[in-house]
Amino acid sequence: MRRIFAMALILVMTVSVLAGCGANSTEKAEEATKELTVWLPPIGENDKPVWEPILKEFEEKNNVKINLEIIPWEGYPEKYATAIAAGEGPDVGYMYAEMFPQFIKMGAVEDLTKYLTEKDMENYIYMDDCKMLDGIYGLAIEAANPAVLYYNKDILEKLGEEPPKTWEDFRRIAKKATIDTDGDGKIDQWGFSQGWGANFFGDLNWNWYGFLWQAGGELYNDDLKTVRFNDEAGLEAAQFLYDLKFKDKVIPDNAMAQTNKEMLQTTFGPGKSAFTIWLSSAAHEILDKSFPDLNYGFITSLENKDMGTFASVDQLTLMSAAEDKELSFSLMQHMLSAESMTKFHKYHPRAPISKDEPYQGDPQLKEMIENDQGIYRPLVVAPHGVEVYDYLWKQLQRMMVGEVEPKEALDEAAKYANNLLEEDQ
Repeated sequence: MRRIFAMALILVMTVSVLAGCGANSTEKAEEATKELTVWLPPIGENDKPVWEPILKEFEEKNNVKINLEIIPWEGYPEKYATAIAAGEGPDVGYMYAEMFPQFIKMGAVEDLTKYLTEKDMENYIYMDDCKMLDGIYGLAIEAANPAVLYYNKDILEKLGEEPPKTWEDFRRIAKKATIDTDGDGKIDQWGFSQGWGANFFGDLNWNWYGFLWQAGGELYNDDLKTVRFNDEAGLEAAQFLYDLKFKDKVIPDNAMAQTNKEMLQTTFGPGKSAFTIWLSSAAHEILDKSFPDLNYGFITSLENKDMGTFASVDQLTLMSAAEDKELSFSLMQHMLSAESMTKFHKYHPRAPISKDEPYQGDPQLKEMIENDQGIYRPLVVAPHGVEVYDYLWKQLQRMMVGEVEPKEALDEAAKYANNLLEEDQ
């Protein structure tokens, strides 16, 4: 009986040990299967291979799997809205100013105030731009990449002109530069290669905001309850653009078929226009690489009544649907750390987003980034930004194709915007 009892006891202990090992293995497996999803737009060219080793570090340190999705810019806010309505979406997202009011109102984005330390508040350079609607709903990841006006130095030299400073300078030079260079009766060198063919409102960033601010205008009134882009300043900006197209005829005939980026690549880059306008990062990422013989320069802003150009402060967000918010916020901090951003900016040169990160932007932009703050600025975070700007873009496109006059385009867009805003009051 003793022998039988001993054997039984050994059997029970063995089963218990095996069961314990099985439980530990299961627990470890469950820990290893914890997943976080990150949604980012294409910040630079071919981002995913740059982010993957950065995210791998966090995976190994925290025993977690990260699913990174690069979401195209076109239809970007709609992708979020659809996913959130379906109870899906990322743990960590990326939003620009126009998106925030809608998703904050939906309760889809977390206020980060309780997660941030005094050290964080001091270290993140663009913290003031992250404060909105009585909270802090994001941390800057993409900033200080303003729209600039590029100019062809060789064309200006042949015309005996210096880089423009005012609207009058710009208009004069653009008209002189629009010529038939080979004598076949067709214009083959343009004054201003500006694209109006984008399907979504992103090209307002370069085609409208700066000109509106230079005219002394603003998009919204101070109380954010109505828009004011159709006032006297707005009309002056719209008329200026309209006249460039239809009176001065300095914008290419295919303007309605191309985006600004495409115009930079197909017309300005090959030396077929005096001016174009797009992101400052295009200097290094496109012009220097694809058109090494192009002799170009750039200015931050023209001047009319004022100066101004657009520069986004896009932000990482902690989504309210994230199951493990502490872990998700830790991932945000890892992505935005000086170590991680130094690695990312090695491939996509940008200005730093925190004080402990070294400058790795394009050296030729460094002086502009440091000295022209205030000239370049982001949009105000305002209600119905996505809908307002999308409809405004469509009306300006109608204007630039010749369907409506500037006043009609702006008034129609303002009427639509104010009706939306009134519904919230």
